[in-house]
Amino acid sequence: MTTTLVKGQNGPLNAATVDITVDLATAGDLSALLVTDNGKVRTDADFVFFNQPNGPGVSLQSGAGIGTLSISLGAVPADISQVRAVITLENGTFGAVAPPVARVTGGGQSLYEYRIDGLASESIVIALEVYRRGGDWKVRAVGQGYAGGFAALVTDHGVSVDDAPAPPAAPSPPPVRNSPPPSYSRQPSAPAAQQPPPQNYPPQQPPQQNHPPQQPPAQNYPPQQPAPAAYPAPQQPAPSQQPTYNQQPGYAAPAPTGRPEVSLTKDRPVSLSKGQRVSLKKDGGVALTNIQMGLGWDPVMVKKMFGSRGADIDLDASAVMYADTQLADVAYYGQLTSKDGSIRHLGDNLTGEGEGDDEVVTVDLTRVPMHVNAIIFIVTSYQGQTFEQVQNAFCRLVDQTTNVELARYTLAGGMAYTGVVMAKVFREDATWKLQAIGEGINAKHPGEAVPQLQRFLSNDFMK
Repeated sequence: MTTTLVKGQNGPLNAATVDITVDLATAGDLSALLVTDNGKVRTDADFVFFNQPNGPGVSLQSGAGIGTLSISLGAVPADISQVRAVITLENGTFGAVAPPVARVTGGGQSLYEYRIDGLASESIVIALEVYRRGGDWKVRAVGQGYAGGFAALVTDHGVSVDDAPAPPAAPSPPPVRNSPPPSYSRQPSAPAAQQPPPQNYPPQQPPQQNHPPQQPPAQNYPPQQPAPAAYPAPQQPAPSQQPTYNQQPGYAAPAPTGRPEVSLTKDRPVSLSKGQRVSLKKDGGVALTNIQMGLGWDPVMVKKMFGSRGADIDLDASAVMYADTQLADVAYYGQLTSKDGSIRHLGDNLTGEGEGDDEVVTVDLTRVPMHVNAIIFIVTSYQGQTFEQVQNAFCRLVDQTTNVELARYTLAGGMAYTGVVMAKVFREDATWKLQAIGEGINAKHPGEAVPQLQRFLSNDFMK
């Protein structure tokens, strides 16, 4: 019996070998990236595509449609945690053709199918991810579109590409690559000796999205990755550009002076001001255990000849985990769940359309490892639009157990930055607290943001 998956859903794989095929209404290619826990390939040999059809435990076989990815699960190296199946169009975008359908078979049985809806301007999509969970293998419906180009996609995963610009340096050295970089232009199969010579391998940049798999040090999606360092310091806007923070009507007003810590109440949400803290305890001193951080925004409306519309602005919410000053993990569009399972990103919104929360991140505070003492919530603009082009940006804290909103922080002015550090949840005296931040940074994705977050780790940074 075939199980139909929806985006983000997963299912077990019990067969020794699984095959992935795709129904595609136009010309395209199927490929696979074998990545480790950090979302990167170990060497260029971990990229399986038309000019390199065989990798460790994975092969691309020609045949009907765009071919078949065959994965021998027992032959996949132990340090490979995920095999990502990628669909690339030869021309055009997915929005112009019928949605592709990915199918998984194993043991002579049809196991899963996934119709990849919701794509528009992307020409590449990470369709499925076959991944390890404990000692078992599972498959997840990803459906993560990517508009950055084929070379950009594989570069973000650590594959070397001829003539590719060197990305920023990462905090830790990249894996040693002993194999020459494969050629990405379609050509007849050539012996290895005819491939271009290996190049020096600069550290790869973090994930970019739209979403490619990649990304900061974490996984799922896209691929996770460690945060690169050595990014240029963000340019500070003039004082007049700094956003103002207005409270919402009907919310409890914060104290007019200083940044005293406020308390959550049953009656109405607390409206936080910049820098203000709130203890994550409800009335009666009961500690919250499951919280939900909702982040929302609306594009600025632009007048057109035939009406007004908002430009599509692809903002991304991410939760960055720290153990003191050390980056521990990231939950974001490329890795929807932290490795310990305590944080879950509930899905990517590419336009900001719709009412209420555009992206939601949930945190089970009881499962956050003891060495993790801070979680920073950020929003980045993948296409590079600044927050001058965004309206109604806010973050809100919800008690996930009761679905009651407890606190809200609203960014009521534009700023000339491509990212905003919205809030931080941190341990203090064995108690979890939330602090509103609202500081701009120059970052289009989590990998660019991480090197700029160190200054927010001190609980006294705004005093």
